[in-house]
Amino acid sequence: MSASTTDSTGSQRPRLGRDFPWLWCSAAVSSLGDGATIAAAPLLASRLTDDPRLIGAASVAFTAPFILFGIPAGLLVDRLDIRAMMVRVDLARAALLAVLTAGILGGWGGLPLLYVCMFLLGTGEVLCRNAAQVLVPFITPKDGLATANARIMAAQEAGAGFVGPLIGALLFGVAMALPFGVDAATFLCSAVLLSRIRRTRPVESGTDRTGVLSQMLAGARWLYGHHLLRSLALVSCLINLAGSAMLAVLVVHSGRVLHLGPFGYGVLLACQAVGAVLASRFAPALTQRLGREGALVATAALIATSETVLAAASSAYAAGAALAIFACGTVTWNVVVVVLRQTLVPQHLLGRANSVYRLVAWGGLPVGAAAGGILAAEVGTRAVFGAGAVVMAVVAAALLAGARRRWITRAEQNTERNTEQSAEQTPRPTGEV
Repeated sequence: MSASTTDSTGSQRPRLGRDFPWLWCSAAVSSLGDGATIAAAPLLASRLTDDPRLIGAASVAFTAPFILFGIPAGLLVDRLDIRAMMVRVDLARAALLAVLTAGILGGWGGLPLLYVCMFLLGTGEVLCRNAAQVLVPFITPKDGLATANARIMAAQEAGAGFVGPLIGALLFGVAMALPFGVDAATFLCSAVLLSRIRRTRPVESGTDRTGVLSQMLAGARWLYGHHLLRSLALVSCLINLAGSAMLAVLVVHSGRVLHLGPFGYGVLLACQAVGAVLASRFAPALTQRLGREGALVATAALIATSETVLAAASSAYAAGAALAIFACGTVTWNVVVVVLRQTLVPQHLLGRANSVYRLVAWGGLPVGAAAGGILAAEVGTRAVFGAGAVVMAVVAAALLAGARRRWITRAEQNTERNTEQSAEQTPRPTGEV
């Protein structure tokens, strides 16, 4: 059966698999609630304190699990039923948000409870984001991976960055607990949708007798030995460091510099999502036109431009446009590097190698959030954006040097050559021609 279908215009579009709609709907629904929490959490923190460091600590709490639990999460993803695990984690996150909602309504929902809940929500995010990326290649044909990943990112950005923040900001104005209650309900819906997926990755029989530590480090050893993905992980860390610092102080910047209220802050986040949705729609075609090396250079340049505009402009309209540009760059980057990981990493190591990549890449998130809060408290929010622009300009220059060496094309050629050599060395069953 062909892996692609022909639409009414005669163009070929890849098939995504019969289970993909359930995964996509789950991502869309849960991201809608996440967007409400993304907008409401810093607003809640800003109601409880006016210290930018304590406000930024909520982002630190959410992102710290990516460093602490990244590698163990990869081993779990490689050893458990992915679908069942994602359902259980979504149910747990729904219960956690219900506790936070009750705490706010009861008057005992202060900063400590917010930090604990954000930390546990981040732990669930480590598991589910890794599991979803490992699940996609098992339910989607190879020629549909770029489109499938782009559509999931579009759903996540539209929910978490556009519709969700607007709803969250509005609901926060009605009642501080309401956005978190809505997020709890969306996780319940997500769990139901995930349970409808019929195909999942087979669970290994447990014949690997090596120790748990050795199994966890297998992905790290493989990633360290792969020059391309190792380098991309380090670059992703720098991108996330700059982006996390920016987002950690954005609520402070929107109030003190742009003079926006809670709803205006939600609109500002929505501008970011508009750019992300547009990028997810056109990123596969743009990547084909520029090549993957060229697309990565372009993304770094876009992010550097957005940080420069935020540092220099005092207009809310300019800030909204900058956030849209920032999202265009990050989504295009993600579409390219996620497909590379899904195609270059051996399937039996995908969860662990993916988690180690995330450990390195997302390790910049808590560091950036903490650094952004400290720098904003000492110098101001503009300095945070200016520092991010400098970092991304250096990244763009490094990527341009790699593009001239065509490092992605060479890595894929080496992978194909190694696969062919392994196939030739594998003994054939008796009677096989």
